[in-house]
Amino acid sequence: MQRELRQKLRDAVRWEVGLVFALVAVVIFGIEASSQFLTSYNFFYMSLSIGEVAIMALPMTLIIATGEIDLSVASILGMSSALVGDLFAHGWPMPLVLATVLVVGAAAGAFNGFLVTKVGLPSLAVTIGTLTLYRGIAVIVLGPETISTFPTKYTNIGVTAFPHTGGYLSYSIVFFMVLAVVFGVVLHATAFGRSLFVMGANQEAARFAGIRVKRTKLLLFTLSGVVCAFAGILYTFRLSTAVQDNGLGLELSVVTIVLLGGVSIFGGRGTIIGVVLAVAVFACLQNALFLSNFNQSAMGVVTGSLLLVSVVVPNASSFARRARDVVRRRQLRTAGRTLVKEGAS
Repeated sequence: MQRELRQKLRDAVRWEVGLVFALVAVVIFGIEASSQFLTSYNFFYMSLSIGEVAIMALPMTLIIATGEIDLSVASILGMSSALVGDLFAHGWPMPLVLATVLVVGAAAGAFNGFLVTKVGLPSLAVTIGTLTLYRGIAVIVLGPETISTFPTKYTNIGVTAFPHTGGYLSYSIVFFMVLAVVFGVVLHATAFGRSLFVMGANQEAARFAGIRVKRTKLLLFTLSGVVCAFAGILYTFRLSTAVQDNGLGLELSVVTIVLLGGVSIFGGRGTIIGVVLAVAVFACLQNALFLSNFNQSAMGVVTGSLLLVSVVVPNASSFARRARDVVRRRQLRTAGRTLVKEGAS
């Protein structure tokens, strides 16, 4: 088991080196596309546009590392945004609104975790269902209303640069960087983090090793709910608006970034530094294409292509090995039938 984990770590390091080269290539493309690419204003806009997605990618990394997935992240963001607007419109003080929204996010994540760990349903099916459920709650809470009367001291968080960063970084990306350090330490420098990789590699072995698999997964889904609610708060302040479809479709970008960062869709492999590099590659590519007047309605094609590459390339050797095994088994069966026919004759 230890040898297998070390091999996966070496594979991840090689993938991260590839991401560094990809980032350099994307930056060069951006510089060629526009002279504005390296300006502080453009970097601020880039960090602003990717901040909430990057934050949601961190708990998704831990969940996928265990062999599960959470596709309801953007819907929890949207539901949280709707709650911020509705509660504030009903006269709640903003600190109480924010605390309530985080608790609701935790409950939404815990509900996902309960269905996966206690009921025993597959996380893919569960979170596809709650993706629609939580988005529906957002529609019920706000309906066609738009709330945009938030205090300036809160909305400034979404539109001003973080102090002492030279105007380059938004509040959301600074929050992401701080959380990335915390998640990185937890995942790579604690027994809890190592247990996640063991669970992703072999759940039965994890149980025999005394790891509380169900309890850990329930905790991860709950954590994802809290973080996504926090991202929903930031998203609302950035737009200075709460509407029922905030964050619609962002789950695809979150999953793409995590898999592009080298986290195996099958679990058991991945690093936070890889996800951080993937955030940089994804944000720079989106921004460079925008500056080159790329058709923004076709950005889904780029995201989908990156997602496919992120799944196929890291597992190419595994796919090739399986194909060879299939061919070898067919050859053995053919040879066996030939021998039987020769023996009968």
